[in-house]
Amino acid sequence: MLLIGLDGMEPTLAERWMAEGRLPNLARIRDRGTYLRLTSTMPPATLPAWTSCVTGVNPGRHGIFDFTEMVEGQYAIRFVNRADRQAPALWNVLSATGRRVGVLGVPGTYPPEQVNGFMVSGFDSPVCTGIDRSFVFPPSLYPEVREWPFADIQETDIGPGWHDRTLPSLLKGIETKERIACALLRREPWDFFMVVFGESDTVAHHFWMFHDAQSPRHRPGHEDAIRRVYERLDAAVGALIEVGGDRVVGVVSDHGFGGAGTGVVHLNNWLEEQGELAFGGPERSLAKKTALALAPERWRGALFRRFPGLSAKAESGSRFAGIDWMRTRAWSEELNYFPSIRINLEGREPMGQVPLKSYDAFCDELCARLESWPVVRKAWRRATVYHGPHVGHAPDILLELALEDGYSHSCLRARGGPSFRRLAPGEYLGGKERGMNGNHRPEGVLFLSIPTSVGAAHIEDVGPTVLAVLGTPCPEMDGVSLIDAPVHGDAPFDSVPETYSHEQARTVEERLRALGYFE
Repeated sequence: MLLIGLDGMEPTLAERWMAEGRLPNLARIRDRGTYLRLTSTMPPATLPAWTSCVTGVNPGRHGIFDFTEMVEGQYAIRFVNRADRQAPALWNVLSATGRRVGVLGVPGTYPPEQVNGFMVSGFDSPVCTGIDRSFVFPPSLYPEVREWPFADIQETDIGPGWHDRTLPSLLKGIETKERIACALLRREPWDFFMVVFGESDTVAHHFWMFHDAQSPRHRPGHEDAIRRVYERLDAAVGALIEVGGDRVVGVVSDHGFGGAGTGVVHLNNWLEEQGELAFGGPERSLAKKTALALAPERWRGALFRRFPGLSAKAESGSRFAGIDWMRTRAWSEELNYFPSIRINLEGREPMGQVPLKSYDAFCDELCARLESWPVVRKAWRRATVYHGPHVGHAPDILLELALEDGYSHSCLRARGGPSFRRLAPGEYLGGKERGMNGNHRPEGVLFLSIPTSVGAAHIEDVGPTVLAVLGTPCPEMDGVSLIDAPVHGDAPFDSVPETYSHEQARTVEERLRALGYFE
């Protein structure tokens, strides 16, 4: 099976441009097989969504909720990586059966694993623009993949000429990835090959305001940028299918996209207004800003890998400084892609102010107050969204911000001031941590070159579907296969899998257990 990831591909755009004949390769897969809108994780964020895609389980079971997690007993974060994933991915299951895999650019896979095949990890940090030798297994493959890019331009330093430089860079990145992937497809034997392109995500974050004439941030120029990236990705899909030969093909996005409006939500300011948070003490976000300003763009990813502790300390200062913890019962990290609230819980946080016996009642009452605020559509307790042994790593309360005329508010960090404001026109371009003009939406896309009888799909269904296509024993997953039985030779892009016995299935589980899963 060939599985192609198109990060952030928005279904309404794919459907429109297929109807206009602009995405012929995706339309061909749809017409010969299946096209579905795909429900993402909550929130629809890159790392948890792709991890759920390849493990078939929710974040409460695989343990990846974000790029970071709280350090136990501290007001601090650490950056997570592939070693924090607590469930086997497709390539683990398939390698344990002796199947040969190729994995290129999947988010959440750094550092790479020793698979039965080869792997080029996805980006290891939000500032990473390309790979080095540490991304590649086996290392001997590095000279052939060393040009693999993520997005070779930083998304924080947006100014005059940035968009003019970025669109050609994105198109070139797709060409480079297509060339490397096709070369490996031709040369390497494989049973499962997965490659992820991130350019559809980057272009939607930063060019939506040009693409959408109804956007409250709209300005002329670059109107065709998103369409050009989608068209180039469609061509890459066609090239990969042609080189891959008669295989089952899947195309999936981890979430969709929509426009951001001019509204800005400052959650910590709201909590202060509610009497649940107090500001006080020095702000230390300057350390992060200084590091980003002084480090050349091309060095940032390498410096992050070389000094992860310093990076985490700078990020922790940015998120947690300036809060008086002895007078705070709840706070937010104010992440735009993951709006949420954490409780300053006695016995868990160093200066916890909410007694454990009051935790449930406090969370329920705070959720009710949040939902009475017009900018919040829904507030969830984490246990109503996730299940599994790692739910405790998630924020206590998850938020879905309301849409305003179809456009999302931005959640941005502040220390004092209003809880809601409007962007000034000079802020419309946005950028990371400044309110990007395109934001994630909860529905992505799923194409399969084989027909199915289902009418809806969840991102957790992708993993069991791949294993069903390949006739491989499936560990216990939250998702379900979208096909009724293993695919045989009369299907488009044919694959002829084997059927495994119960004994062979037990052998696979034993091998995965030896790798550290199911403990």
